[in-house]
Amino acid sequence: MHSCSINGKYFDWILVSRRSCFRAGVRYYVRGIDSEGHAANFVETEQIVHYSGSKASFVQTRGSIPFFWSQRPNLRYKPKPQIGKNVNLMDGFQRHFDSQIICYGKQVVLNLVNQKGSEEPLEQAFAKMVSSMGNGMVKYVAFDFHKECSRMRWHRLQILVDQVAEQQDEFGYFLVDAEGKVLMQQEGTFRSNCMDCLDRTNVVQSLLARRSLQSQLQRIGVLHVGQSIQEQAGFEKVYKNAWADNANACAKQYAGTGALKTDFTRTGKRTQWGLVMDGWNSVIRYYKNNFSDGFRQDAIDLFLGNYAVEEVDSAAPLHTQADWKFLALPIIMVVAFSMCIICLLMAGDTWTETLAYVLFWGTASFGTAAIIVFNGKDFVDAPKLVQKEKMD
Repeated sequence: MHSCSINGKYFDWILVSRRSCFRAGVRYYVRGIDSEGHAANFVETEQIVHYSGSKASFVQTRGSIPFFWSQRPNLRYKPKPQIGKNVNLMDGFQRHFDSQIICYGKQVVLNLVNQKGSEEPLEQAFAKMVSSMGNGMVKYVAFDFHKECSRMRWHRLQILVDQVAEQQDEFGYFLVDAEGKVLMQQEGTFRSNCMDCLDRTNVVQSLLARRSLQSQLQRIGVLHVGQSIQEQAGFEKVYKNAWADNANACAKQYAGTGALKTDFTRTGKRTQWGLVMDGWNSVIRYYKNNFSDGFRQDAIDLFLGNYAVEEVDSAAPLHTQADWKFLALPIIMVVAFSMCIICLLMAGDTWTETLAYVLFWGTASFGTAAIIVFNGKDFVDAPKLVQKEKMD
């Protein structure tokens, strides 16, 4: 919540994100939807303006691609998504959008995933399912965020904003005057998603929210006709930082680090330092997603009551005996790699002797690493409670 001033008029600007307690969890262990249609990482974000008794609100939602799919960690940087094959994908999909329409009205789905590579099957399945559903209350818009904005062409996001401008004007926003009379109702919402519903999603939501805020501030008399929010340097800084902080808060709960691309949200442009920080956060995410998220998932399930502890059960479900290979193979790999480096630094009597040692230890290191990666699912920190039962 921020107290802001434009044209000498003071108003409160509030940004609230509400995370669903259904299908809660961490990035790679909770994807898609459940049988009831609850989507993973579902967040309702509301932007509120309060000025001189008048109040305006604009609501958006985000959530995982709403059908049965998974993306279990396996030590690879980006595990391949798997679409459910032994279930009727339309069941949960239909329930999800039925509930969204009841709660929010018309839906415009903004799918920001890549339309090539490992994300392509998800985009194609999503588009096909919306078409098969044949519901006039749901409109599907695909926008390949990474392709359109590659090579720092972030201005191309305006293509998407312009594409959905008509729908946004049709949906409107909620507005009530100082006497409590409702002047406008929001008739629908934008449901945005990427793979994680974090970085790309937050960028697009901030742009749509700014467009709505522009109309709201003019309607309640804060902005003059012809003025734009971008011209108000003080408020623009507050606005961008608040949306970047919102991105970080959502990302830390789901992915374990702050959001990526927040340099664009904060400054309106991509920076070299922002790319460096994105790389650092990606490394931290990789470690947490593979080696600590299982415990985090168990903690979430315990906290929400998804797992009930039985008093008569003497076994400790969180304590399991590790197989010897989980300790031996990493140690062998580290020792072999260290010996390879030592052989390079401390050359033997002849270059052929040095080469032989380097090849031997290098092969041992590479071979052990290959075995670990091949059996990657056995080496990650997997949940031991609710999600373990679902994986089994």
